[in-house]
Formats: sequence, C-alpha cells, structure tokens
Amino acid sequence: MIDLKDYGWKNNYQEDNTEDCILARVIEVHRELYKVVSRYGEGSAKLKGSFFNNTDEAGDFPAVGDFVALRYNHQGDSQIAKVYSRKSKFSRPDYSGHSAGYVKTILEQVVAANFDYVFILTSINFDFNVNRILRYITAAWESGGIPVVVLTKADLTEDYTKQLEQIQSQAIGVEVHVISAKTGKGIEQLSKYMMPGDTIVFLGSSGVGKSTLVNALAGEEIMNVNSIREDDSKGRHTTTHRQLILLKNGAMIIDSPGMRELGMWDIKEGLGEAFSDIEELLKQCRFSNCSHGNEPGCAIREAMENGVLEPSRWKNYLHIKNEVKFTENKAGYLKDKKERFKKIYKDSLK
Repeated sequence: MIDLKDYGWKNNYQEDNTEDCILARVIEVHRELYKVVSRYGEGSAKLKGSFFNNTDEAGDFPAVGDFVALRYNHQGDSQIAKVYSRKSKFSRPDYSGHSAGYVKTILEQVVAANFDYVFILTSINFDFNVNRILRYITAAWESGGIPVVVLTKADLTEDYTKQLEQIQSQAIGVEVHVISAKTGKGIEQLSKYMMPGDTIVFLGSSGVGKSTLVNALAGEEIMNVNSIREDDSKGRHTTTHRQLILLKNGAMIIDSPGMRELGMWDIKEGLGEAFSDIEELLKQCRFSNCSHGNEPGCAIREAMENGVLEPSRWKNYLHIKNEVKFTENKAGYLKDKKERFKKIYKDSLK
C-alpha cells in the first residue's frame, strides 16, 4: 500500500474528513480525465458533477500536484469530490473563458500546485531573454514556491559569462545555476533541491531541455527527447500534458508544456519580492506621487546615477508592472462586461 507522504503529503496541508473518500494526489491531467495516485496505487478519475456548477471558480478545478478527496472505485474511474487547500500554486489568466449565458469570462488557469521550488529553465542560446526570466521569477514568488533559475545547454555555448552576469544582476535574491544535462555539468548543484517528498515545477519554453534534464536527474530515460531545430536553436514540444514524475531519490518533478509567453494572474506580492530593491527605493522618494523624472529627491533617479540601480532593471520593473496593470484592467473589463450582459439577459426574461 502506498503512503502519500512519499508523494509530498505533509503536516502543513489541511485535510478534512470528506465522507467515503480517501486521500489522493493528481499526477496527470488529460482534459476531463485525471490520473491520480492513492493508497491503492495509480488510477484514473473524473470530476464530481458539482465542479461544473460554477464556472467562475475554474481555479478550484484540480491541477497537477493537487491533493484531493477521492471516492475510490475498484472497478473503473474514481471520482474527485474535493480539492484540498493548496500551499502553493502557479496560475495564469485564461482568456478563452467559459460561456456564462452567451458571454465569455476570464478564468484563472492553475498550472501546478503544492510545489516547493520553481525551476525556471532557459537555454543559453537564442532563447535567452532576461525580461521573460524576470516575469517567471515574479510569478514564481507569487505562487508560494521558491524560484531557481537554471540556464541549460551550456555545452552549446563556448562563453556564457555575459548571460550569467546579466541574469545574476537582475535576479536579485534568486539562485542561478548553469548546467548541461548532456555533459552532466552543474547537475550536482541541483541535488540540494531534490529532497524526498519535495516537489519541483519546471517552467520554460519548448526546447530548453526540460525532458533531457528530467532524465539526467532521474538517472534513466523516462521522457522522450526531441532535438532542437538547427536554424534557430528552438525546440519542438515534447511534453503534451502536465504531469508529476516521482524520481528514485523521492523528489518529484512537475513538467508542463512549453509556455513562451506567460501572462500574469494577481502577482502584486510577487512583483514586490522580485523587485524588492526597487520597491524599497520607491518609498524613499521625497514625493509620494513622484514620476521618477526630474523631481527633486527622486530616489530612483539618484540610485541610477550612482550606479546602485541598473537602468535595465528599472526598465524591466516598469515593463512587468505595466503588464500587471493590463491584466488587471482586462480582467476587470471582462467581469463588468459579463455582469452587464447577465443583467440584460435577465431583464429580457421579465
């Protein structure tokens, strides 16, 4: 019989006594069908009908890594009755929406849940993009996990000093590792995150070597690997669905399809964590409404002039903050639009 503690169940999770249910963890998601692991081993499960009663609560739908209350069925698909509270989650806005009458609304799409670390993977070739890495870091801090930047495919670059210095100067408070899963360079540095019962979520674009790294950490070929395209050093998608992989050393990895563009979902606190130095400087400006232009006593301008703050970091901060505002405004607009159309629809029935 399987002990769910081996799959990351810890004392700080909250479990209640849902009638006729056992504890399980979601390890794969295939649209309406879920693969779960419980005391009886791996099996398939579907959602209880009540999950579909309120599409505005899409963020409460099970995601890979979730612990759930399971009505176990020995002869067929089990039923997921409830999702337990998450200690961490990684989510993004889903603008495709679900129909509410005839109006679509913005939803929260949970990518992964209940993880300890977020490995932000990017290859040191044409895929390297500091701003994208900072966006991942911001979302990672908001998620409740600890971000770790992993620069992959070091074997493809003779000198990666510039890229390493760039990200180290921008990713303040975040550990950065350079590795090559092909040659084994730097893999040992990652062992401190691979403790039994700990869960790591992999994030990064397609072709950054996630599958190769999973195989290297597992010490065996457990995932298919596709080669990169020679013309632009970009990769083909290998992972087609989100899944949780238990390694021999007891650590777990959540792999997800490559996401080149990551939208923001409620990451105000994450922005403060990722740019804590700038947030502190903003408090030191003489005027609370400082535009950080020519006003006297501007701590931001002074920090850049003195070399304390790199202009590129300030630019990245503004870029991500503007993206957050756009997401919030769009979400608010769609919510108001939905309410207006719901009212029109109800009035038409009177």
